[in-house]
Amino acid sequence: MQSFRLLFVVLWATSAYPSLGQAQNNLPQQSAELAKKYTTKDTLFSQPYVDIDEWRDKPVRHRYVHGGFTGTEARFSFYFPPKETYQGHFFQYITPFPDNENLSQGASGEEDKIGFSVTHGAYFVETNEGGKIDFARPQARDASIGAYRANAASAEYSRVIAAQLYGGKRPFGYAFGGSGGAYRTVGGIENTEGVWDGVVPYVLGSPMAIPNVFTVRMNAMRVLHDKLPQIIDALEPGGSGDMYAGLNQEEKEALQEATKMGFPPQSWFGYKTMGIHGFLVLYQSIVRIDPSYFDKDFWNAPGYLGATAPASLLKARIQQVSTIKAGVTGDQAVAAGLMKAMSAQDRGTADAAWKSLGGVEGAMPVGFQLQNELPDINFMGGDLLIKSGAAAGKTIQLTKISGDKVILGPVDPALLALVKPGDSVQVDNSNFLAVQTYHRHQVPSKEYAVYDQFRDAAGKPIYPQRPMLLGPLFTRGAAGVLPTGKFTGKMILLESRWDREAFAWQADWYRSRVKENLGDKTDQNFRLWYTDHALHGDVAIEDDPTRTVSYLGVLQQALLDLSAWVEKGIEPAPTTNYTIVDGQVVLPATADERGGIQPVVSVLANGGKRAVVKVRQPVTLTAEVAVPKNKGKVVKAVWNFEGLPGGFDTSDLHGWNFDTSDAFPVPAQLKPSDKSGSRVRIESTYTFTKPGTYFPSLRVAAQREGDVKTRFTRIQNLDRVRVIVE
Repeated sequence: MQSFRLLFVVLWATSAYPSLGQAQNNLPQQSAELAKKYTTKDTLFSQPYVDIDEWRDKPVRHRYVHGGFTGTEARFSFYFPPKETYQGHFFQYITPFPDNENLSQGASGEEDKIGFSVTHGAYFVETNEGGKIDFARPQARDASIGAYRANAASAEYSRVIAAQLYGGKRPFGYAFGGSGGAYRTVGGIENTEGVWDGVVPYVLGSPMAIPNVFTVRMNAMRVLHDKLPQIIDALEPGGSGDMYAGLNQEEKEALQEATKMGFPPQSWFGYKTMGIHGFLVLYQSIVRIDPSYFDKDFWNAPGYLGATAPASLLKARIQQVSTIKAGVTGDQAVAAGLMKAMSAQDRGTADAAWKSLGGVEGAMPVGFQLQNELPDINFMGGDLLIKSGAAAGKTIQLTKISGDKVILGPVDPALLALVKPGDSVQVDNSNFLAVQTYHRHQVPSKEYAVYDQFRDAAGKPIYPQRPMLLGPLFTRGAAGVLPTGKFTGKMILLESRWDREAFAWQADWYRSRVKENLGDKTDQNFRLWYTDHALHGDVAIEDDPTRTVSYLGVLQQALLDLSAWVEKGIEPAPTTNYTIVDGQVVLPATADERGGIQPVVSVLANGGKRAVVKVRQPVTLTAEVAVPKNKGKVVKAVWNFEGLPGGFDTSDLHGWNFDTSDAFPVPAQLKPSDKSGSRVRIESTYTFTKPGTYFPSLRVAAQREGDVKTRFTRIQNLDRVRVIVE
């Protein structure tokens, strides 16, 4: 019986996948012949090859093809569905920065880009975008290689292989990428022709985003650190709504500055864990590019904050000399609660570099113990100045201080090997404090309205300006070019309203560039959808799941709607209706007014956003849920009544599952308000057994076809209310 079953499987597999028997060698052997069918004007990527061709069963059944381009470090991975399910197109993921061509392997649930593509009839393309960039010498390589050229060459060659496997017409191609990948996705379609038929960039910044979105937020975090809890409470459902109440003048100005620049005030809830994000790798570059700002102007010249430093700035400044007592290894830092454990890949890379210098595996220091205790302040970053020894005169970036220990930021292992116990050092955060108001000295043209707060009545900057704008420089580094709004094809741009890293107004900035180019034809080629309660990361859960939702379902549906738009002429949902007020994107209250594809949720407790009850007195919770017309059905709703489980670490939420998460343990009963399934009413009661302030949250999901089982294309939203139990 077992032999018969094995024979059946082999016969079935061979008939379903005719090339299975030869797959290990088929395409690699034919690589030279396939290369002849590939034509390109980009001579750098003129010689493609295939070195792996095999069938795989995970995450779903697919044919995996790997290769690269001779004479370059560019590599690609292609994931082809079975011929009978292939629908004539591909989805190509553009990573946030050049990384590796297998980045999407191992993902699960709705984060599984490979599984989503293959199960929807598309083959999936991913590259290393030409190979990793040496951030110490980014100018050593043409930025356009990682920006779009390696991606474009891989996309074009994938069509050659698709023709070999499937026959038929030219496959349609769609690229998608977020954050830095959004810059490159836009740069790709704007600077190539005929490679991609459409794109879905998401959480896109403007050419003025870096470093300014980080600096303005860090300044506010420093000034407002002790007041953020009351600001958050004011903005919660049932709060006062006045986030400026109880703030002194300096605090009001810092909060207003960040808000007008576009930081979403609701996102301050994550202040304990949001950190400085991508600024970690930007900081040293800014100091190198504009050294006089730090060592000359900020602390001395009129018009700079440091020259007339307020007490809060002076209190935050450290310039403490000490001596290195010992190194602190990664294991020691983790045990002391100073850092999270590194991934096996990151640790392996660090150990390999350390061993190559004669170090002992696992002993590479991630910090130092000093002879003296350091001040207990809200330290977000700084420098360790080496005063003596073999590394005298060098500087190492710091990310954290605690007691007598300092934790290092990005550092060259060769420099680290020179630092020894007994060396004199100085812990100094002067430059890091200075950079927190750098945006005031980076006022661009009038097309950026959020910078009007830094202009006088005549439109001139009120602060001294630096010799150059760094934003466009960093944007060119990511995209190779600056975005213009000029492209051929179709685009659906996705932006998150609560995004802390790519402020939501920046999508409108790009839309304005598109309208300048396309005019009355804009809607024939472009859409912008805002996702409410969503942040920056393309993960299932990025932060507190009782406050935020993932935009992954929106991204997946956008790719499907884009392909239907290009291939079948089916119009996607119109651009979300929105207005921009003082740097903030404001959305209408109802689904029909708002548009887009995200459901809108409205929850009430005892008829209001705030309810006061006694212990064991039932609370009536009602909710209205509506999906924009013809954009899906409500398929799921779940309650969280009392907050996250005790001890839950909101800084490490990756992997929480929407269906089974303990964060939403109570299913809600859906009562349809009409026959379409796009509008439902929910009624629940709950009894609290302990006094306190609670925020019951309802999380919902809609799906275009009403599929309650699929893990993909589930469009989420939520709402909360305040219940005070006495």
